[in-house]
Amino acid sequence: MSIVFVTGGVRSGKSAFAEQLAKEKDVSVLYVATGVATDKEMEQRIALHRERRPASWEVAERPYDADAFVSEYSGYEVVLFDCVSTWLSNLLLTFPEGRWRDGAATEEIKGKIERWLSGVRQYQGTMIVVSSEAGLGGVAMSRLGRWFQDMLGWANQRIAAEADEVYAVISGIPCKIKGERI
Repeated sequence: MSIVFVTGGVRSGKSAFAEQLAKEKDVSVLYVATGVATDKEMEQRIALHRERRPASWEVAERPYDADAFVSEYSGYEVVLFDCVSTWLSNLLLTFPEGRWRDGAATEEIKGKIERWLSGVRQYQGTMIVVSSEAGLGGVAMSRLGRWFQDMLGWANQRIAAEADEVYAVISGIPCKIKGERI
């Protein structure tokens, strides 16, 4: 089992880099997609990701319940999970505004992420995980934005600690910051 974590800013090229890593393996790939087409812009982003994927890759759309489907991974040599930050956004938005940053809501989301990570540890193939890096910008102005940053920072740190390799992608250039290249 190997976990490769790919992080970077929005539109940094992290997904394209992660896809390239999966293609280089030349084995069976499951692409776990977390995006939800909530508007035209998001529809276009999802379409771009679909166009880049090889037709041979299987796709599992798991925008809310990714933690419940880790058992699906066992049939594939590589799983590409794209992405944690979108999955987290989806989860945060299931709570009404009055519960944003609520301790119980925060623990519920952390529990889902921990269950998913526990399942990932059991997976025997190569797991490539993509997530946005929220720690390079300023503190968000809104309560929801700060909750997202806090939760994503926590999740990214948990995943990076478990990962065998970590890459930061900046302006399309991957920089290895932990481990050996797969």
